[in-house]
Amino acid sequence: MSPVVLVLIVPAAASALLALLPGYRLGARLNVVASLLTFLAAAALLVLPRPAPNDYLLVDDLNIVFIVLNCFVGLTAAMFSAGYIGHEIETGHLSPPYVRFYHAMYQLMMFGMNLALVTNNIGLMWVAIELATLTTVLMVGIYRTHEALEAAWKYFILGSVGIALALFGTILVYVAAQPVLGDGTPSMVWTNLMKGAPHFDPALLNLAFIFLMLGYGTKVGLAPLHAWLPDAHAEGPTPISAVLSGLLLNVALYAVLRFKMLMAAQPAAIAPGPLMVGMGLLSLIFAAFMLYRRRDIKRFFAYSSIEHMGIITFAFGMGGPLANFAGLLHMVMHSLTKSAIFYSVGQIVQIKGTQKIDRIRGLSQSHPALGWGLALAILAIAGMPPFGVFLSEFLVVSSTFARAPALALLLVFGLLVAFGALLLHLNSLIFGEPDSPPTPVRISPSAFRLHMAIVLMAGIYLPGPLVDWFQNVARLLG
Repeated sequence: MSPVVLVLIVPAAASALLALLPGYRLGARLNVVASLLTFLAAAALLVLPRPAPNDYLLVDDLNIVFIVLNCFVGLTAAMFSAGYIGHEIETGHLSPPYVRFYHAMYQLMMFGMNLALVTNNIGLMWVAIELATLTTVLMVGIYRTHEALEAAWKYFILGSVGIALALFGTILVYVAAQPVLGDGTPSMVWTNLMKGAPHFDPALLNLAFIFLMLGYGTKVGLAPLHAWLPDAHAEGPTPISAVLSGLLLNVALYAVLRFKMLMAAQPAAIAPGPLMVGMGLLSLIFAAFMLYRRRDIKRFFAYSSIEHMGIITFAFGMGGPLANFAGLLHMVMHSLTKSAIFYSVGQIVQIKGTQKIDRIRGLSQSHPALGWGLALAILAIAGMPPFGVFLSEFLVVSSTFARAPALALLLVFGLLVAFGALLLHLNSLIFGEPDSPPTPVRISPSAFRLHMAIVLMAGIYLPGPLVDWFQNVARLLG
C-alpha cells in the first residue's frame, strides 16, 4: 500500500478504534503507536518513488515538507500527551470517558490535517481543514469549565467565519476555472488548475484570493483575525496548544501558499505578495507589543505564535528564492521550538498548579533541569544563536534588506520588541524565589529534548540534501 494512503488510513482507523477502547493506558499507548506508524509512512515518502497525482491525491516537494513535519510533531505531541493526560486523570481534571474522546479526536484531527496536505482537490482540502478545526474545537473545550467552553465557542464562531470566507474564495476559483476546464471535478484539481491558470479570468482570481487570504488567514492566526487563538491555547489541554501552534496554523498556511502559486500562474492577476507582507508585518508588530501585557503563560506563548506566523507570512509574501527558503525554514523551526516550549510549559503548569506567570517563579531553583530547559527554548524562539530560529530570521531580514530596506526596518523593529518581551518574562520565570516547594516532575522530557536537539543542530549545520530540497520548494513558490 502506498505511504500516502497510509498517512490517511492509519489515523482514521486508529480514531475509530480509540473511540471504542476503554481505559486510559491502552488508549494512550495506541495513540502513540498510531502516530508512530503515521510518521513512518510520511518519512517513507522521502525515499520511495512518489505516486503519480490523481484527482484526489498529490505528493510533491512542497507538501512533503508539511506532511513529514506534521506527522513528526503529531508523534511527539502524542508521546507528551500520554504522561500529561495521565496526570490530569489522577488530579481529577479529566474523567476516563473524556479521555477516550480526547484520544479519538486526536487521531481524527491528524487525519484531517494530513488529508488537507495530500489532497489534489481544493474542495476536499477545504473539508479537511474544517474537519481538523472542528476536532480541535472539541478538544479545547474538553475540561468543560466555563472558560474552556467559552474559548471553544469563540474558536468555533471565528473559525466558522474564516472557513466560510475560504469557501467563498474556493467557489470563485472554481467559477474562474469552469469555462476552461469544464464542469465538476476537473475544475477543482490542483494540477489541472495550475495548467489552466493562464487562461482564467484574472478579476475572479483577484477576488478569490482576497477571500482565501482572509479565510485561511483566520486559521493561520494573523492579526486582526487572531482573536480565537490566545483563548484556545490558554483553556485547552497543553498538548493541543502544541498541536495548534506547531501544526494546524501551518496547514492553513499551506492552503494560502497553494493559492499564491495559482495566482502567480496568471500574469494578469494581482500579485499576492503585498497583501501577505502587510498582514504578516501587522501580525508581527501587534503580537510583539501584546506580549508585554500577558499574565497567563500559555496565552503569552500563543501571542508568540501569532508573531512568528506573521514573520513566516511576511517571508512568503516577499517571495524569491532566498525569502521563500527562509520562510520555509522558519516555519519548521517555529513548529519544533514552539511545540517544545508547550511541552515544557505543560509540565510547569501541572507542577505549579497555575498558569499565572507571576506565580511561576524560581524554576532554576525548584526544578533546575526544567527551568533551564525552558530558558534555552525561550532563547531559541527569541532568535538567539546558535539555534535554527536565528538562522531563519537572519535570512528573512537579510533578504528583505536587499530588496526593501524600509520594510526590513519595520521587520527588525517588531523582532526587537518581541525579543524584549521574551527576555522580560524569561527573567520572571527562571529567577527569584520559588513560591512553592519543589514537586517531582512526572512527565518524560524526551519529546522536549528531541525537538531542541533538532533546532540546535539546524542552527549549526543544515545537511546538503535538506538545503537542496528547500531550495527546490522555494523555486516552486516563486
